[in-house]
Amino acid sequence: MSRFTTLSLTVTALALLLAAPALQAQQQQAPKYQRVQAKPKKLYCWNKGNERICSDALPQDAVNSAREEFGVKSGLRRGSVERTLTEEERATEAVAAAQRQLDQAAEETRKRTEQAMLSTYEDENDLRRVFTERTSILDNNVQTASYNVASLRDALVTLLSGAGDRELAGQPVTDKQTQDIRLRHTELVAQQRLQASFIAQREALDTEIEETLQRYRVLKGTAVANDPRG
Repeated sequence: MSRFTTLSLTVTALALLLAAPALQAQQQQAPKYQRVQAKPKKLYCWNKGNERICSDALPQDAVNSAREEFGVKSGLRRGSVERTLTEEERATEAVAAAQRQLDQAAEETRKRTEQAMLSTYEDENDLRRVFTERTSILDNNVQTASYNVASLRDALVTLLSGAGDRELAGQPVTDKQTQDIRLRHTELVAQQRLQASFIAQREALDTEIEETLQRYRVLKGTAVANDPRG
């Protein structure tokens, strides 16, 4: 090893020895940093059965519960969270929301209809003519159903009478007679239901007409004048 190389190593070693105390002093003077746990900012309070629980941490089994939130330092109420709805409750709420939307749409339609009614019809007779076609159709349906009911009843009575005559004569009722009786009875019951439905629709239309006229009178300001009790 050359003299120059030996001299360089000696200088380097000397520099390290001189720097060691300084580094040690710096390490002793440097502040020691420790991880400080963040203090909670909220206090949660919820009910568990009949027990009121408050904690600065929200456990997993209370995540879906209704709760109130308070500031830890101030103690003031900062807000609240509603209980998470069940699947059934969410479905019920969806139906209710849809119904509210329908009700709102119906109310808006009613208002537009009332405005159109005032601007379109000059008097009650003019308004009544709006219902003429519906009244005529329903009246015709009721009459047709009534005719069919009467005809089927007569046919059924005739079939039953024929079957009764055979039994009185000591003869068995044929399969065809039995089948025809059942068929006519089924048709009669169906037609009676249809007749009842048409009659109910006609009565409902009468109610609708009267309510529409009453509303028209109120809008026109003539309700009191046209009230027979006035």
